[in-house]
Amino acid sequence: MILSVRKHSKSFFALALLTAALFSGAAAHATIAYTISAAHPEQHLFHVEMSIPNVRGEVIVQLPAWNALYQIRDFSGHMERVEATALAGPVAIEKLDKQTWRISGNGAITVRYGTYWDEPGPYATQLNGEHAFINPAMILLYARDRRSEDARVCLRDLPAEWRTTMDAEDTAGARQACSVARSYDALADTPIEAGKFEQFVLPGITPEIRVVVHGDNWKRSRVEEELTRICRYELKLMDGAPFDRYTFLLHIGKGAARAGGGMEHANSTAISVPSDEFLAGVAAHEFFHLWNVKRIRPASLEPVDYTEEQYTRALWFAEGVTSTYGAYTLERSGLWSKQQLYEDLSQQISELEERPAGKWQSAEESSLDAWLEKYALYNRREESISYYTKGQLLGVLLDILIRERSESQKSLDDVLRAMNTEFAKTGKTYRDSLDVRLTAEKVAGGSFEEFFARYVAGTDRLPYGKVLALAGMELREIEHRSAVLGFLADRDANGAVMVGSVDSAGTAAAAGLRVGDVITSWNGGDTPRRVERWVSGQKPGNTLRLHVRRDEKEMDVEFHLGEVRDVRYEVVEMPHPSDAARRIREGWLHGTTSGAATR
Repeated sequence: MILSVRKHSKSFFALALLTAALFSGAAAHATIAYTISAAHPEQHLFHVEMSIPNVRGEVIVQLPAWNALYQIRDFSGHMERVEATALAGPVAIEKLDKQTWRISGNGAITVRYGTYWDEPGPYATQLNGEHAFINPAMILLYARDRRSEDARVCLRDLPAEWRTTMDAEDTAGARQACSVARSYDALADTPIEAGKFEQFVLPGITPEIRVVVHGDNWKRSRVEEELTRICRYELKLMDGAPFDRYTFLLHIGKGAARAGGGMEHANSTAISVPSDEFLAGVAAHEFFHLWNVKRIRPASLEPVDYTEEQYTRALWFAEGVTSTYGAYTLERSGLWSKQQLYEDLSQQISELEERPAGKWQSAEESSLDAWLEKYALYNRREESISYYTKGQLLGVLLDILIRERSESQKSLDDVLRAMNTEFAKTGKTYRDSLDVRLTAEKVAGGSFEEFFARYVAGTDRLPYGKVLALAGMELREIEHRSAVLGFLADRDANGAVMVGSVDSAGTAAAAGLRVGDVITSWNGGDTPRRVERWVSGQKPGNTLRLHVRRDEKEMDVEFHLGEVRDVRYEVVEMPHPSDAARRIREGWLHGTTSGAATR
C-alpha cells in the first residue's frame, strides 16, 4: 500500500489462496453470476446485474464498506436504484442499512443497480472513455451467507476497440468477457482492466508474468528490464512462485500523479505512477506482497469482515518488512547502488526520528490505528508514526541481529522462508507479532523477547547505532538549520494574497502581522508565486518587509525570518570494521550468508 488491504475468509483461506485468480470453465457447485455493462463509458456508470440461484425465502445482500485501503469508504454511496425480480413470483426488497438489503422471494433472484465511478488509481474504480479499471468489491454485491460459492462475472457492452484482462473472452456479438472465481473473496481480489492497453510477457520467467500497461510516459525496454530483475530476485529468494500466472496492471502517466501507489492482490498488482521512473520502487514492494500478507497472512485479518474496521497489530511486519525487502530487492538486483540503499535507510531513520509521536505510539499501535489515516489531523507528526517506516527499520535491525547471533549463517531471509513454509504453504495464518518473534528466535537460536517488547510493542528509541555497528556501519547526526516564515499565505479567488494563519510564537506575530492581512508588497515587489520555494532559498535572520492592507488601512510590517533546527541522519560505512562486522555487512548487502546465497 502502498497503503493496502488484504482479503479472504478463514474457512476457505487455503483454497482461496490457490484459486484467487479468475478461472474459465464451469463451476463445480452453485454459482452466483454477475453481469457488468460498460455501455456509454463516458457516463461513468456501470450497470450491474446479480443473479442468485436457489433462494429459499430470503437472501441478504451487502456491498463492502472498505477494500484496497484501511479506510471505511462506503462504496454503496456510489449506487443507485437497487431493484430485485424473480421468475418464481414477486419479491420484496428492504434496505436494512447503508450497505445491506433483505430480499424476500424464492428460486433464482436477480438484483439490478447502477454504480457511478470515475476515480483513478489502484485503490479505486474508474470508467471513462479511455478505459475501465474495476476493483470488484467496490461495485459487486455479495450474498452475506454465500460468499464461498463460485462467482461468475461477465463484462459486456465494451467499445469495439477495447480488450480486457479477463481470461475468457467472447468477441462475437455481445462483446463480453466472462470468467469464474471460486468465491466472492477470490473475485474481490482480482481487479479487471479493460481498454486499449499494451501487453507483453516478461522473458525467461516461469510461470508466466504478464505486464498490462495503460497510459503513456513509459518505455517498454525500461519497464521490462526492471520488472524482470525484480521478479527474478524475489522468486529465487522465496524458492519459487506461488502462482500459475501473475499480472502487473500498470497505469503510467495520464492522471496517475494524483492517484499514485500500488495495491497487491493474490495473483496480480495494480500500480499507478506518473512515469516509468517511479515504477521499480513500487513494483519491488508490491511483488513481495505475493508472500508477505497475501500468503504469509496474519490471523487478525481473517476472516475478512467487509462491513467494519478490521484491526491488526501486524502491519509493521506485513507492510513495513515488505518495504525492507522492496529496498533489498532494488539493491541486490542491481537497480540501486549500495549508496542508494544507505541513503534510503538514512531517509527512513530521519523520517521516524522527526516524529514526536514515536515517543508514545508503538509499531503495533500504529498498525491498529491504520484506520485513522484518512484524517489529516492524525497524519501530523505529533499524532502518529508510520508502520511502513518503523517496520522497514525493524526489519533491517532484526536482519543484522540474526546475522550476528548466527555468525552469518542465517538472516531475515530465512525467517521469511520459514514463515512461507510453515504458514503460507499450509494455508495457516500467523499470530501477529508473536509468531514473527518465535520464528526469528528459531532461526537465530536465541531470544528476541526483549527486542519485541521494547521496539515492536514498546516505544523505546530504536538501537540504530548499536546494531548498525555490528554490520560495520555507523549513524551520523547532521544538524540542519533552515529559515521559517512564521505565517501561511493563501490566495483568494481573485488572486489576492492573504495571511491565513500566524505562528503566535514567531517573529511575524511579534512584528504585528495578523490573520486576514492582505499582502500588497513583498520586499518591495510582488509576492512570490511559490512562497515555500522562496523561503527555502533564505537564511534564518534574513529581513522580510511586507506592505499589507488591513481594514482599509495600509501599513508596513518588517521582521527577521525565524529559524527551525532539525537533525538528519546519515548511514555510512566504518573505515576499519572487524572481520565479523565486514562479513555481516557484505552478506546484508548481497543477500548471502556463510552457508548459502539468496541472491
